[in-house]
Amino acid sequence: MKRMIMLVLLAAITGFAANAQAQLKEVFANKETPLFYYGIDFTNIKVIDDAAINAEDVVSRQFNGINDVVVNEPKKYTIAEAFRKSQVDHDLSFVSERNKTVDPKKLNSTTASDFERLTQKDIEATVAKLKTGTNTGVGLVLVAEALSKGKKAMAVWVTFIDSKTKKVLYTERVEAKMSTAFSLRNQWASCIKNLIDDIDKKKFKEWKKKFAAE
Repeated sequence: MKRMIMLVLLAAITGFAANAQAQLKEVFANKETPLFYYGIDFTNIKVIDDAAINAEDVVSRQFNGINDVVVNEPKKYTIAEAFRKSQVDHDLSFVSERNKTVDPKKLNSTTASDFERLTQKDIEATVAKLKTGTNTGVGLVLVAEALSKGKKAMAVWVTFIDSKTKKVLYTERVEAKMSTAFSLRNQWASCIKNLIDDIDKKKFKEWKKKFAAE
């Protein structure tokens, strides 16, 4: 009986892996295959060594502001270009609702190791709680792990999901540098811009080779 259960589980895992590979291959190989952008999920983020920030304001206003600027300035935050798409549709309402649940009292950290504390299981648990509406196909959500004032960088998990099942097809942790900017919103948003630029110049080619190589 145990052997049969193990075989069933193995078959399910193998089947999911094959399906994930097929979905990602289509996204990276075909310019016209849709990729739906959900935005930045900040529910796991820690802000390290920046006690001066107004945590209440970050949660109530800045999270939405950062998400908004990314989609409102497509010539600067070139998501479609980075993923070689003619366009990338989006709906930020789902991450907006999630980000409202962040406890401002738990935002700040003075622990350096918080910059690298999440695992793939944490990302899977985060995605499982994300509403995706009636969308199908492959979705993209950026799961923010931490922002370090000392490192001048943000750690983000670039995560591809099956929008219908909310299963993580692939996720990769990427560190994005912070550019000089006056406002907190622009400092954080600069990390996302640099992340998108890194995808455009480097990561997309790596992922295409990984998932869509002939």
